[in-house]
Amino acid sequence: MKLRPLCLFALAAVSAAASSSSAAPITLPLWPEGVPGTMPPLSEATRKLRDSYGSNPSRLTDISNPEMAVYVAPKPNGTCVVVAPGGGFMFLSAASEGTQVCEWLNSLGVTAVLLKYRTPTRDDKDPFEKPVADGLRAIGMVRHHAKEWGVDVKHVGLLGFSAGGNLLGHAACDRGERSYKQHPEYDDERGPDFGVFVYGGGFLDREDPAKFRAGFTVPADAPPMFFVVAHDDKNNAVEAARLYLEYKRLGIHSEIHVYTHGGHGFGMKQGAHPIYNWPQRCGEWMRAMGYLAGN
Repeated sequence: MKLRPLCLFALAAVSAAASSSSAAPITLPLWPEGVPGTMPPLSEATRKLRDSYGSNPSRLTDISNPEMAVYVAPKPNGTCVVVAPGGGFMFLSAASEGTQVCEWLNSLGVTAVLLKYRTPTRDDKDPFEKPVADGLRAIGMVRHHAKEWGVDVKHVGLLGFSAGGNLLGHAACDRGERSYKQHPEYDDERGPDFGVFVYGGGFLDREDPAKFRAGFTVPADAPPMFFVVAHDDKNNAVEAARLYLEYKRLGIHSEIHVYTHGGHGFGMKQGAHPIYNWPQRCGEWMRAMGYLAGN
């Protein structure tokens, strides 16, 4: 059976599209000239806590040379999102809070970057400091490669789960001096242009949760934020609500979704509760904010 030229062209186009959508990510080291600082020695308490979660091939840990895996969208719309998985600053939940998120973002035309930040850092005085430095460096590298990857330098967001949400909050809101030397070609001090905060925490005062902990504030120039959390996720619902109220007070664009059921760590998992539809709500918000304008 012979195929007409038009059929051959169509098959070639489908094959090319499939190849593009399944292309391997571009992996780049974040600090090719040397990772700043030193990793803290792992305490016995942190080791026991980390090991209590059991073994899982999708969990990444002992990351001392952080990197970024870039999933360029087959049909990029100009927006890029850096994805920071959670894991209590002990490991990274790299599947349901990582690669699966990148695949979903690609389906929206968004180029995604899986951030493999340094961990464990739980024994540091500020466990978020090194991960935040890694996150900001990744954002800077995205802007540096923007033309190559079809990204608008003003449409680079950060999506964080749990500890990754803590990373996001600091990357978006902290305005203090950075703990590392800036790269002359990367705009790696400027934070994300928008954020997606998924069951993050660690910003409230332990004695008075109506207040932020010492040293943390939401500045007037904080980026727009999408918050999602479950009501039954311990204190994280309060954390998200308090951040949202501060955003509201400052008049910064934001949206919050607090679902009745879902607990912690739902990520991109499937289930019957409405919370599992959060990616659709997030996509709607991104479209309303103009981040999906190319689609």
